[in-house]
Amino acid sequence: MFQRKTALITGASRGIGRAIALELAQCGINRLLLVARNASALAELATEIEKLQSQVKVITLPLDLTQAVAVNVTLTKAWREYGPIHLLVNCAGVAYQSSFLDSKLPQVYEEFSLNLMGTFTITRLIARRMTSQREGTIVNVSSLMGKVGAPTMSTYSATKFALLGFTQALRGELAPYNVRVVALVPSLTDTDMVRRLQLFRWIVPMTPQEVAQAFVRGLQKVSRKF
Repeated sequence: MFQRKTALITGASRGIGRAIALELAQCGINRLLLVARNASALAELATEIEKLQSQVKVITLPLDLTQAVAVNVTLTKAWREYGPIHLLVNCAGVAYQSSFLDSKLPQVYEEFSLNLMGTFTITRLIARRMTSQREGTIVNVSSLMGKVGAPTMSTYSATKFALLGFTQALRGELAPYNVRVVALVPSLTDTDMVRRLQLFRWIVPMTPQEVAQAFVRGLQKVSRKF
C-alpha cells in the first residue's frame, strides 16, 4: 500500500515521528517529506534512511509549525515540486510537566501553539489538496493522556484531548472526499520528551519502534476497511 506514495511527517527529527519515518522507509514508501525545527537532526535521519533504503527519496523541510506563513509558503512549494502527498502524519508536539497552579504561561502557549494550532495549520493546507485529488490519509498522533487526564500535565492533556475531537470531526467531514482521518493513541513512549517528565518514571514505556510498527499495522487495517 506504500509503493508509489508520498508521506509527510511532522516532528520527524526524534521520537515517534523519527521511528515512523524509518518504518515507512522499510515498508517501501516512495517519498518522505520530513518536517521538524531541527535541521541537522533531519539531515542525519535522511542519511540514515538513504543508507537503509536507497530507493526512498527523502526531502527535509526544517520548519516551525507555529509560523503559519512559513508553513504555507514552504508546503505549497513542496506539494508543487514533490506532490501529491498521500499520507500526512501529525506527530510534532511538546510537553511540559508542571503543577497547574505553578504553570508558566509561555510554556502553556507553546504547547497550544504547536500541538494544536501547528497541527491545524498544516492539516488545513494538506487536506484541501487531498480533497481535490480525492485521495489521502491523515493521522493525528494523540496520546493516552488524550483519554485520561494526567496530574501535572493539564495543558498537554488538554491538547491531546482536543486532537481526538479534531480527528473525529474531520473523519466525517472528509470521508465523502475519500480522505481518511484517524488518530494514533500510544501509551507512554520512551522518547526524549518523556525522559524529562518526573511523575511517570515507574511506568514501563513502549519504544518508538513499537509505536511505529503498530502505526503501520493500523494503517493497513484502515485501508482495507475504507
